[in-house]
Amino acid sequence: MKRTILIFAALIAALLILFQLSKYSYASGDASIEIIIAFIAVIFFFIGIYINKKSRTPAIDNAPQVNKKSLEQLGLSRREYEVLLEISQGLSNKEIATKLFVSESTIKTHVSNLLVKLDAKRRTQAIQKAKTMGILPN
Repeated sequence: MKRTILIFAALIAALLILFQLSKYSYASGDASIEIIIAFIAVIFFFIGIYINKKSRTPAIDNAPQVNKKSLEQLGLSRREYEVLLEISQGLSNKEIATKLFVSESTIKTHVSNLLVKLDAKRRTQAIQKAKTMGILPN
């Protein structure tokens, strides 16, 4: 967390310095405003690409120790598997909905589908069955 704050602080300081340099170069007549704006836009573009690469979450396919054959046999969708992972972390439907940016009723539907596909009556039973099948990492 501290590293992220330091990176963003350094980024803001660098951008402020860039703005000041562009202001002085424009005031002295060395550069036109279009070139300065284009240069700043290109810098923001590359910063956006960098931040996007850093903020991506790892793909579910790369999850360690997951039995993909069992996962395919059950017919779980990618989103249902994400919900199952969140359930295994002990999150409530409301917390999962907030984390995945969907409504709570959507999560309830996914949980119901999970319980049917795993032939479980409760969330804890579904987690236990998923672990024995090798779908959830231990």
